[in-house]
Amino acid sequence: MYVDSHCHLNFPELAAQLPEIFARMDANQVSQALCVSVNLPDWPGLMEIVEAHDRLWASVGVHPDYEDTPEPDVALLVERARHPKVVAIGETGLDYYRLEGKPEWQRERFRVHIRAARETGLPLIIHTRASAEDTVRILKEEGADEVGGVMHCFTESWEVAQAAMDLNFHISLSGIVTFKNAHVIHEVATRMPLDRLLIETDSPYLAPVPFRGKLNDPSLVVHVAEKIADLKGISAAEVAQASTDNFYNLFSKIEREVKV
Repeated sequence: MYVDSHCHLNFPELAAQLPEIFARMDANQVSQALCVSVNLPDWPGLMEIVEAHDRLWASVGVHPDYEDTPEPDVALLVERARHPKVVAIGETGLDYYRLEGKPEWQRERFRVHIRAARETGLPLIIHTRASAEDTVRILKEEGADEVGGVMHCFTESWEVAQAAMDLNFHISLSGIVTFKNAHVIHEVATRMPLDRLLIETDSPYLAPVPFRGKLNDPSLVVHVAEKIADLKGISAAEVAQASTDNFYNLFSKIEREVKV
């Protein structure tokens, strides 16, 4: 069985076709999916979807790309994290790609999430783009290694991956690993220890080859696993087993299904 460790099923293009997505997940043996929060106004709608389906889980947090949005504080994140289906804090982090300079409001928001994670004991879901040095620095300064988490949709170098793993973080690879010219990610996938690996779709974005450019959904996470297996010279079943074990170990609020 496979698990999608990061998706956005509450986004309109996916929320409108959940029955079809679940059928495709079943056909591809994708048992669970973590639906990741990007802002506070949309969080209640996200939770409505997650609460209605046993196979779905949620996080709470505000993405660094969202500038004009209600700002979280530690108390609010901690309160919402008490929900039994909220298993992580985030996604949070830094993204300097579309912004001039390095905005202090992003770094302060990031610190708030880390403090909430430490208070709740829940792992962090980290987004980093054009900001790896500051991301790793703030994780260190705020003691994020106490809770660990995942560097989602990882696109950085092997050296950054090592620094993250040294801080008790997993590395999650998305459909980007299937792209022909993603040489840096291919190296990370090849060298990545299986006990730190997660797989994800980040759907509705980044559909893997052979669906690149189309709408992505959690059923397609199998193609991520198959490409990683090819790069590492192992079976897709080994990648599925390791990444699923890591998912349940990291997001420990989730009770693992026992097959009889």
